Amino acid sequence: MVSEGTVALVVAHPDDETIGLGAQLPRLRDLCVFVVTDGAPRDGIDARSHGFAGPADYAETRRKELLTALALGGVEASQTVRFCIPDQEAALQAEDVARRLRERLARFDIVLTHAYEGGHPDHDAVAFAVHAAARCIAEEGGTPPVILEMPFYHAVRDGWGIQTFCDLAEGGDPGTTLVLHPEERWVKRRMLEAHVTQRRVLSLFGDTAERVRVAPAYDFEKPANGGRLLYERFDWGMTGADWLRAVRDARAALFGAEATC
Repeated sequence: MVSEGTVALVVAHPDDETIGLGAQLPRLRDLCVFVVTDGAPRDGIDARSHGFAGPADYAETRRKELLTALALGGVEASQTVRFCIPDQEAALQAEDVARRLRERLARFDIVLTHAYEGGHPDHDAVAFAVHAAARCIAEEGGTPPVILEMPFYHAVRDGWGIQTFCDLAEGGDPGTTLVLHPEERWVKRRMLEAHVTQRRVLSLFGDTAERVRVAPAYDFEKPANGGRLLYERFDWGMTGADWLRAVRDARAALFGAEATC
C-alpha cells in the first residue's frame, strides 16, 4: 500500500516518524521525511524537565535522536527536511507550512501524514497543511499525491486511544493493519529507543503492528473526534477554539475568505 512510487512522510515531531510507520521506512523507495517542528516548546518546561538549560539545547538533542532513529530505519540525513517550527506552534504557522509543502509535494506520488484526530494540535495542523498543499497543487493544474494517514492518539472516555483511528465507532475505515514480523519489530524497537528523551511517552506505543489508510476528505472547519480533544486535557499551548481560529485564518489566506476546507 505504501511501497510503490515516490513517498513523502510529513510528521509534526521528531519521533512521529517512528511511531507512525517506522518499521516500513526501510522498504520505501525515494523517501523524503519532512519534520515540521523541532520538538521543543518555547516555554522551556519540557526542556527543563529533561535536564536541559533551555529549548535550543533540547531541540538539538531531539534533532540528533531523529537522525539516529532514521539511520536505523535506513533513511539518510540527506533525505530529511526540517522546518524547525517551535513545538506546539504549528497551527500558528499553518499557512506557511502548507505553502512550503506545496512547493515540495508535487513531485511525490504518495504522502504519509497524521490523521485528523484531536490528539495533539501540531498533528492536526500538519494534517491540515498536507491536505491544503494537495488542494493547492490540484487547483494549479497539477496531480496531487495520494494522502495516506497514520493514527497516533486521540481522546477516549477513559484516557487515550492509541494508534487506532478515532472514527471507527461511526463506521470509519479501519485501514490496513501491517503486522510486524520479528525483524521489523527489532528495527522499530531500536528506533523507539533512539528517542531517549521521549522514553516515557513512547512507552505507550507498541511494536507489533502499524496502521495506515487513505485519508478521507476532512472538514477542517469542524473539531476533530467530535470535539473530544485530548490536548485540551493538557497544557499543550492551545485550545480547540484557538486551533480552529488559526486554521480558518490559514485557509482564508490560502484559498480566500469564502472557501471551505
